[in-house]
Amino acid sequence: MGKVHVRDNAAKEKKTEFRLVRVKDTWKRKLGKKVNKNKVDCVSAAKIFETSTVKDTTWTVISPITFTYKVTETRGLLDPNSDTLLLGHITDPQHLEEIKALNKPLKRFVVVDQEVYKIYGAKITEYLEFHNVLYKILALPTTEENKSMEVALTILEEVNNFCLDRRTEPIIAIGGGVCLDIVGLAASLYRRRTPYIRVPTTLLSYIDASVGAKTGVNFANCKNKLGTYIPPTAAFLDLSFIQTLPRRHICNGVAEMLKMALMKHRGLFELLDKHGRMLLETKFQDAGSIYGQSSFQAASRATRIAITTMLEELAPNLWEDDLNRLVDFGHLISPALEMKVLPSLLHGEAVNIDMSYMVYVAQECGLLSEDEKQRIIRCMVGLELPVWHEEVTMELIQKSLQDRLKHSGGLVRMPLPVGLGQAEIFNTTSYEILHRAHEKWCGELSMSSHSSCDP
Repeated sequence: MGKVHVRDNAAKEKKTEFRLVRVKDTWKRKLGKKVNKNKVDCVSAAKIFETSTVKDTTWTVISPITFTYKVTETRGLLDPNSDTLLLGHITDPQHLEEIKALNKPLKRFVVVDQEVYKIYGAKITEYLEFHNVLYKILALPTTEENKSMEVALTILEEVNNFCLDRRTEPIIAIGGGVCLDIVGLAASLYRRRTPYIRVPTTLLSYIDASVGAKTGVNFANCKNKLGTYIPPTAAFLDLSFIQTLPRRHICNGVAEMLKMALMKHRGLFELLDKHGRMLLETKFQDAGSIYGQSSFQAASRATRIAITTMLEELAPNLWEDDLNRLVDFGHLISPALEMKVLPSLLHGEAVNIDMSYMVYVAQECGLLSEDEKQRIIRCMVGLELPVWHEEVTMELIQKSLQDRLKHSGGLVRMPLPVGLGQAEIFNTTSYEILHRAHEKWCGELSMSSHSSCDP
């Protein structure tokens, strides 16, 4: 047998680091060690590494992408005396003054959920006309059943006809999470990225969809299978929109707040446990003589904790490079459940059913005491959230976890509470534990749901 000669390519490899500098109107490569910042207009954070061997040359580009976006809690967003909706996204004071000095009509394309438009359409129109805005309002049915690419394309057709400037005239989305997700996807696709503004009108979107970077639509009977990671240029949060919501939709949003409480903040859990019924009764508003200032103080504290804890988890991981995400609690089984029973369950309701089962899993694993488990379930029931569903069978659980393995790098990455307000990620929860937890979950909670369970 002949000898095999192995070339030592590594020894002959030459690697050079270049920085990118701008001089007048052009970018040039400069050796990393020879950049004189005093002789150039700008030095990019990007780098190019050139690696040469006898056989080939490779250029490796490292180009950091930085997004700056604002999440602002405000009041009176549609008050004609406020210009926050139109100009609040601008972060550069000089740019803001320049726009005001131009005395030129602003141009805005607004997408509104059609149910929201029935309530606020006249007020939105009045606001835009007061500010002399050239506008187009597109009212659409944005529900989970029609969260599709077809609806996104409808938006894109209208945007294209309206002829927006793709950098200075943001699209405004006013509605619940589905509306914000669809508009965000459409904006990310138009001219490869057009700025957009989120205005949540449901409690769920107030503390969830509005503060992150994800956009998306459903595809192939799977929830949010098509999407992008493009945050809004700003999200403007006004609790006054919540007062026109049906009570069920307020409960729906509280589920996502409870998620953050169980994962990260015992104080928020205590607040929801103690004042949750009052928050539902007052619809997160100042109730005046009924409850006094305490109702609005509790509402403000609850929403702010939910938002800040959510931002803590999302801001360092906007593109989900790290798949170990505590915010996935309640989202392992719920996507399949929600799609299977559409439209009978709202998103937060499906999430809470998932969380309820996972609380039983955590207790079965020895992570929660029996008292803690029962207290969490009582809190959920007190917040008028469903804690069990007959369609959550072991078959659905297994299928959901298999799908999870496919899309999470071969690991389940299951967030579980390890106490009230604390959580960890687990990858090795056995089928036996899942099955025992399911049997107990069905045995203890199915009777309260007036139905039978299929384990």
